[in-house]
Amino acid sequence: MKRQARLILDDGTTFCGWAFGAEKNVSGEVVFNTAMTGYPESLTDPSYAGQMLVMTYPLVGNYGVPDTRGERLPKYMESEQIHVTALIVADYSETYSHWNARESLDAWLKREGVPALTGIDTRRLTKVLRESGVMMGRIVISGNSEYSEDSEYSEKDYGSVNWVEKVSCKEVKTYQPYGEKKHRVVLVDCGVKANIIRCLLRRGIEVVRVPWDYDFNQLDFDGLFLANGPGDPERCEATVEHIRTFLDNPHVRPCMGICLGNQLLARAAGAKTYKLKYGHRSHNQPVQRVGTTQCFITSQNHGYAVDASTLPSDWEPLFVNMNDGSNEGIRHKTNPWMSAQFHPEACSGPVDTEFLFDEFVAMLEPTPNPSPREGSLGTNLASKTN
Repeated sequence: MKRQARLILDDGTTFCGWAFGAEKNVSGEVVFNTAMTGYPESLTDPSYAGQMLVMTYPLVGNYGVPDTRGERLPKYMESEQIHVTALIVADYSETYSHWNARESLDAWLKREGVPALTGIDTRRLTKVLRESGVMMGRIVISGNSEYSEDSEYSEKDYGSVNWVEKVSCKEVKTYQPYGEKKHRVVLVDCGVKANIIRCLLRRGIEVVRVPWDYDFNQLDFDGLFLANGPGDPERCEATVEHIRTFLDNPHVRPCMGICLGNQLLARAAGAKTYKLKYGHRSHNQPVQRVGTTQCFITSQNHGYAVDASTLPSDWEPLFVNMNDGSNEGIRHKTNPWMSAQFHPEACSGPVDTEFLFDEFVAMLEPTPNPSPREGSLGTNLASKTN
């Protein structure tokens, strides 16, 4: 039998619906994603840790859930588990159909202990979040007495928690490339999506995945990769210090960052970050390469951004968001260091910018390369639009 449930926002706004998935009361930061597909990838994206995910597309669950397993990495998911605190949808499809489906969304959520709501006016909810900004909220299921103001569900402010520490790997892991090994890259796991690792492995990269606060400078490697992850970059000072040591090393090696990696690289360079009103979470964010008319459609999931006006003189913006003008990537003017605020690996989402992985691999080559300002990055970008 369906049980009634409520979503109660911090400002007192209440939405009534029906519970599915795990029947338990939880709290978290309420955010929305405007993507039409990709809920299995979104739910397993570690960047959603501590957040209740609102899907604005009205019908969710109609194509079920694929196999959640894998050998070295999950085959169809972005991590080994669901990371959202809860899922909120307008209409949950109890009947699913897809050649790749192995179970229903409801069964998967139950198995992983994650609650969900259906029958919610997600259009109105999204309007509230757009106008007031993302805020904390809680789910209370009818007849469930677990919740009280003193319980574990009465969470602190989302930004006060180091979510990266919660989702990062606990020990060093090494992944061998799918083909011939060409280079060895250290990947700082702040909540990495599996497809980032897949993109590197397909390009002949041996990936050494290290915890968020691990001193990777003691290792032998050809390049550094800074992964995505949840929460406020100010909580990752240990990571920033290690990146700063890397940047100060006279032995210059390439570096690339994605999403939170963009923010951490900027902070290590000396720039500041800030929280966006309601963030970028979608498959259709347009970004422009600074200094050109080239535009790319990107997949994004972040609530913080780099203040480009605080970048030191030897750094410059690489991409800018065409909706709100916020920073979408940075690069050093002479050294092979660059980053993107969006997700070039997509999964799910458009793959317009996956070529950035090729640019990173090109920078790893032992032969001298032009600087990011005048080198193959600009050439590749141009070739993609001509």
